Amino acid sequence: MNRNDLHDYQKACVEHIEKTTHCGVFLEMGLGKTVSTLTAIEELMYDSMEVSSVLVVAPKRVAESVWQEEAEKWDHLKHLTFSKIIGTAKQRIDAFKAKADIHIISRDNLAWLVGMCGGGNLPFDMLVVDELSSFKSHQSNRFKCLKFCHFKRFVGLTGTPAPNGLIDLWPQIYLMDRGQRLGKTITAYRSAFFRPGRTNGSVVYDYKLLDNSEQAIHEKISDICMSMGAKDYLTMPERTDNFIKLQMPSELASRYKEFEKEKVLELYGGGTEISVANAAALSNKLLQFANGAIYDADGEVHEIHRLKLDALKDIIDDAQGKPVLVAWTFKHDRDRIMKYLKAYEPKELKGNAEIKAWNEGGIRVLLAHPASAGHGLNLQAGGNIIVWFGQTWSLELYQQFNARLYRQGQKSAVIIHHLIVEHTHDEDVIEALKLKDITQASLMKSIKAKIKEYLTS
Repeated sequence: MNRNDLHDYQKACVEHIEKTTHCGVFLEMGLGKTVSTLTAIEELMYDSMEVSSVLVVAPKRVAESVWQEEAEKWDHLKHLTFSKIIGTAKQRIDAFKAKADIHIISRDNLAWLVGMCGGGNLPFDMLVVDELSSFKSHQSNRFKCLKFCHFKRFVGLTGTPAPNGLIDLWPQIYLMDRGQRLGKTITAYRSAFFRPGRTNGSVVYDYKLLDNSEQAIHEKISDICMSMGAKDYLTMPERTDNFIKLQMPSELASRYKEFEKEKVLELYGGGTEISVANAAALSNKLLQFANGAIYDADGEVHEIHRLKLDALKDIIDDAQGKPVLVAWTFKHDRDRIMKYLKAYEPKELKGNAEIKAWNEGGIRVLLAHPASAGHGLNLQAGGNIIVWFGQTWSLELYQQFNARLYRQGQKSAVIIHHLIVEHTHDEDVIEALKLKDITQASLMKSIKAKIKEYLTS
């Protein structure tokens, strides 16, 4: 393939990057953010000579494989040279010093690189942040590392810039324009476009958009941010979402209700305000029970049931040899699945070896955690069946994980199975999922509903 094979919308992205020195490219999964950005880099470097060195910051597995592999697929990009700043400290230093058009580093090593270069003095003309939404917290070290770094050019790439609402947008836009459009501080941004939501004294738990703020925010960033949705530009494969409801035996159902009541009342204590952390901890306990095992206070695993294990085995058998990608939530999920399905020789996604084997049809059952397989990995060549063994409150992880198979280039209809134990916390997550409302507020709402139920019963 060569530049002429780019879609018109991808060419528009290339033009946007070339014309806008500090910009965001918000393209949904499957629209080709990587090849569009690489094409712009190639032209800025070898045609207009505006750029001589580029740093790409990406999730670990994306840094290890995706960018260089994508360049090798295109004739007009094959001459680009890469150096991956990964491995031991010595290997990273050697890779940093190596001559290359594009240096790539995982976001986990970004603080190390900034520190080694003495703060904001990174020797690159252009910075590309792949999955910019991972910089949505203004308190994170990765945001603080880039806050004082300046580049002649900056490109932020993501498919989900505001997975939990527009409150997440300020840090990402700040890295582009240093506060020109949405305010110099997060406080200024909140004051201009939001009002406090739930509060406890001086502590604000969330923020609500003011009237017309959504439109105002979009207008303010429209000159530097380009946004496109996959449904508008791609012929996507057929997709079926299958919600498999598993019924607990009456004795087990009673145990779950007692467990839920005990944990809810334990959390509520004397009626103090519930923190997000405590609500999340309770949610995790309830979801563990639904999955079939829980951790005790010492970290030991206690298996409760095998409803989901049996259902997963049935799905794999029904697939008649077709590969199945399984999303697990807790480590004991992974361990129990590996043991229970030993006869199917399941593999855990750990790196490029598993990605290659999966895409070549060499793995029948591949286990992956959504957080480690949610961005940038191309797995659509290896299969078309996903099973969510456990459920997640993160809409971003949910969408990104599904997009590993449900994307451009997939030649078969995609089937996404969700294993749901009836009358458990699984149903709360699925309800929010169907409404595309999987946020911190939804989690808190579900926990508060349980507290109200048990306090009035």
